[in-house]
Amino acid sequence: MVQRVTTWMKRHPIWSGIILLILLFIVYRIVRPAPHEYEYVSEPVTQGEVLRKVSASGKVRALNTIKVGTEVSGQVTKVYVDFNSPVKAGQILAEIDPTRVRARVQQSEAQVALAQASLQQTVANVARARAELEIQERDFARQKGLAERGFVSKAGLDIAQSKLNSARNALQVALAQTQSGNAQIRQGTAELSSAQLDLSRTVIIAPASGVIINKLVEPGTTVAASFQTPNLFEIAADTTKMQVEASVDEADIGQVREGQDVTFTVDSYPDDVFKAKVRQVRKAPVETQNVVSYLVIIDVDNLDGKLLPGMTANVEIVTGAKTRVTRVPTNALRFRPKAADRASEQKKPEDPNRKTVPKLAVYLVSTDPYRPVRRNVQIGLQGDEYTEVTSGLKPGDKILVRTKSLKPKAPTDDSADEDDDSAN
Repeated sequence: MVQRVTTWMKRHPIWSGIILLILLFIVYRIVRPAPHEYEYVSEPVTQGEVLRKVSASGKVRALNTIKVGTEVSGQVTKVYVDFNSPVKAGQILAEIDPTRVRARVQQSEAQVALAQASLQQTVANVARARAELEIQERDFARQKGLAERGFVSKAGLDIAQSKLNSARNALQVALAQTQSGNAQIRQGTAELSSAQLDLSRTVIIAPASGVIINKLVEPGTTVAASFQTPNLFEIAADTTKMQVEASVDEADIGQVREGQDVTFTVDSYPDDVFKAKVRQVRKAPVETQNVVSYLVIIDVDNLDGKLLPGMTANVEIVTGAKTRVTRVPTNALRFRPKAADRASEQKKPEDPNRKTVPKLAVYLVSTDPYRPVRRNVQIGLQGDEYTEVTSGLKPGDKILVRTKSLKPKAPTDDSADEDDDSAN
């Protein structure tokens, strides 16, 4: 058989060459390695800063917001300020119609005057009762002396004694009326003071200097202070200093301390990063839909006036920081190569009597880009972007951080440049 094939090949050299090339091509397609549809992306180990942050959201508030109300009911007749108006302490903000309150003042004044006149009459009655009492005392003394010498009967002495007792009782009544008159004057004076106070409260005064950030009344508005004090204005006492009230989740609140550095942004100025500090961590829990959070008060300077009350702040609280340390991207600690590329890893036999302690590992670039080298590491401070490595790596080592797909993208695919970060 072999001799016949050899003879045929010698007689047909061209066809023999073609058949040989076809066989070689088939063998090559069978034994050649399949092309990879992905590649690994690496980053070098660097030395720098590692920050651990807690993210939260909150509202910008004025450091001291004063709500100005009124304790007097009536119609607002004049309003002297508007939104964003700067005011000073003692400045008139608005006026309420004082007609009814002024009538109360006049009525109280009349009651006080009437009580004073009644008191004067009572004082005169006291003087008259004292004089009558003196007359009756002298008359009783004469009648008693005559009765002792037998010139006045027992009945005459009894009549003198009765008149003396009546005079004493009349004096006591006059003195009681004097005390009642004094009490009426004090009552009337108190009612007058209350009416005068209400009259003064018809003029709404700014209790402190600041800026009007809210105005709730206009001329013609009727306010009723029967059950609660209605608010008319809100004054931000000092807009150069603001505070952010941030809600921090209960899982992160244990890392937050007073004095920690804070950075935050607001939607109005997305490119500006504002710096602040934690002033207070309030221990009262706030529960919303079974989610517990705690309020953190953050102080911030607002000298340029960009921050306005009510703005939403995206807060990052720096709970840990280290500088000039060996660091790796945090996602490198979570990344794992494809299962086929990890098959060459040498696994040491495990001691069943030894307690296993989980170790963190990263994968370093080797001479074969699809055969990375596993390296166990120990870490220190862990942040969102970078993590400190205390042993196992040195600056300059290249570690794998993600996988990039090499498949051609369809023309209709909007995500033409997405990376495959999934760990297999």
